[in-house]
Amino acid sequence: MAKKIPVTVITGFLGSGKTTLIRHLLTHNQGRRIAVIVNEFGELGIDGELLRSCQVCPDDEVEIPNNIVELTNGCLCCTVQEEFLPTMQALIARRDDIDCILIETSGLALPKPLITAFRWPEIRTAATVDAVITVVDCDAVADGRFASDPVAVDALRLSDENLDHETPLQELFEDQLACADLVILNKADLVNPLQYQQTIDLINQELPRSVKIITSDRGIVDANTILGLNAAVEDHLDDRPSHHDTEAEHDHDDDINSINLIIDREFDPEQLRQKLELLVATQEIYRIKGFVAVPNKPMRLVIQGVGNRFEQFYDRPWRTDERRETKLVFIGHSIDPESIANALSDRVAANLIK
Repeated sequence: MAKKIPVTVITGFLGSGKTTLIRHLLTHNQGRRIAVIVNEFGELGIDGELLRSCQVCPDDEVEIPNNIVELTNGCLCCTVQEEFLPTMQALIARRDDIDCILIETSGLALPKPLITAFRWPEIRTAATVDAVITVVDCDAVADGRFASDPVAVDALRLSDENLDHETPLQELFEDQLACADLVILNKADLVNPLQYQQTIDLINQELPRSVKIITSDRGIVDANTILGLNAAVEDHLDDRPSHHDTEAEHDHDDDINSINLIIDREFDPEQLRQKLELLVATQEIYRIKGFVAVPNKPMRLVIQGVGNRFEQFYDRPWRTDERRETKLVFIGHSIDPESIANALSDRVAANLIK
């Protein structure tokens, strides 16, 4: 029997650094042939495009299919059968060309429903979950992004086991930690030593097993630390408790939505940043990511925002066959599409994808 393909599931909250980590693994693959499944929340395929720009995948070789597959029609844990199963079957058919598979889940995905799919007969004999890697944004956790007053909420919860004051995002964070074989603490350089230790203590409180925590700088982690852990996670799910174990199905917060905006214009980076900061201040926006056309610049600008913190870099030249337009994805709580479009359009035509 052929050896099972090892699959590494990379999970974590919105903006934790999952895509950056995968890009590093692809560009420092140590000879491994890696396939990637990207579960995009939204329709623009921002993360998949960023991964393709690493130039590892053989896009220009017609006889070899692209090693990056985007699933854009919903969270993987909600659409396992419709979306994930046929994708895995297609990759399994190419098992001679693949050494391992990375799955980047959306920031709203629960790990366990996805891992349960590896028990299905169509997958079980050919693939195994090598490990679940949970990427944690140290700065976001230290800043208490999961509740308006996380210290008070946790104090109430711990003082009375009958009280449940956790928000959906807090539960999601805990479920992602509960399923982890390795926790990567990212963006630790943005916090002070006390905040760093408090984040470590919080994570350890939520880990049901002995799980190693490592710190990374911009997703730089040796591939041998992440790949080849041989955890066979699908065989040990009972050891990974979840808030949703007793539910036949789970529902995300229905008020969390994504807005995809395509604007046929160029932006000065500083002016765009000011507009985005104003939007974050006036709406509950968790995550902003996208590509920006900049006047007199031949390179495409990538912008990524978590809360009111933004990062940007130029990733590649614009191709001659593509439009120089700005594409942005916004993820948040009950965010208003029209106000976002109006704030950025300056009465220039914008195409809002519903």
